[in-house]
Amino acid sequence: MNAKFLLVCITGFFFLSCSNSDSDTEEAYTPVPYSLQIPLLFQDKLIAPLLSTNNPLTEEGVALGKKLFFDTKLSGNNTQACASCHKPQNSFTDNRRFSEGIDGVSGSRNSMPLFNLAWNFSDRFAWDGKELGLEKQALEPIKNPIELHSNWADIANKLKQDPEYPTLFLRAFGTSIIDSSYVTKAIAQFERTLISGNSKFDQYLLGNATLSLGELNGFTIFMSETKGDCFHCHGSDNNPLWTDNDFHNNGLDATFTDLGLGTVTGDPNDNGKFRSPSLRNLTFTAPYMHDGRFTTLEEVINHYSEGLQFSSTIDPLMKKVGQGGIQLTSQEKLDLKAFLLTLTDLEFINNPDFRN
Repeated sequence: MNAKFLLVCITGFFFLSCSNSDSDTEEAYTPVPYSLQIPLLFQDKLIAPLLSTNNPLTEEGVALGKKLFFDTKLSGNNTQACASCHKPQNSFTDNRRFSEGIDGVSGSRNSMPLFNLAWNFSDRFAWDGKELGLEKQALEPIKNPIELHSNWADIANKLKQDPEYPTLFLRAFGTSIIDSSYVTKAIAQFERTLISGNSKFDQYLLGNATLSLGELNGFTIFMSETKGDCFHCHGSDNNPLWTDNDFHNNGLDATFTDLGLGTVTGDPNDNGKFRSPSLRNLTFTAPYMHDGRFTTLEEVINHYSEGLQFSSTIDPLMKKVGQGGIQLTSQEKLDLKAFLLTLTDLEFINNPDFRN
């Protein structure tokens, strides 16, 4: 056989063998399914969490998502991460009224807390519901000029050059491709594991804790249609999410500078409507409302008690807007606050699985 021809054959065989080997390596590893830890009350009261069939939870995907969530490489100048505005110690929100992006520019809405996202059955996220699905929600902050102010091509290049990320993406998704789709899938996987379900009130419902008289009175006020009437929008002992995840105009303003849901739908009947946030972990999530206008729980309670503003789209549940609000006594306000604080979940904010 011609020696030159033999050399070409051997070289070609070696090349094909290496190519097949690399391909086999990408396909060989199977990610380990992630076991979502669902609180007992959620199992008793709610249907199964809303999980993505196109992005199943895996140990490797969640670990990659956590690493990305805390990585400043996702910002244009490598100074901020998702966690910069969604801090674990603040129940994954910011303690500032408006978060500042990498250029020192502030937004116009308060950073939303992140927990129990897998039970948002409408799958609409952000204060105005503009993002459909967690994966899509993670796309926008990266390129937003008042947030992380980067672009996906630069991020992909930075992650590809990192000594760890190519292997982590390969193990999580079976491919060495790094792009916006896989980055947001990983982040969404991590976010779906952020579950808060172990407050004092949770333990009370399970028969493992006792509430004070003030806390019990506060819960009665919360549930009473003639008093607090809070449960329609914010859940109850039968809805441990403590939110309906729906959009309401709760009487903050008579006129609107921010149209909220109305900007998304284009329907003027939706003007001034914003998502009802969960009442869990209020201890850590101040300031409150979509624009962070209230710095204390007392201010929030005072708003519903005597500060309601009428507008054409105010929610019908704000029945006493004509009287300014529900008119709670000083003691009722104290009791209502005492109950709300029983929804504090210390285990959640201290969970090492959620820390950097």
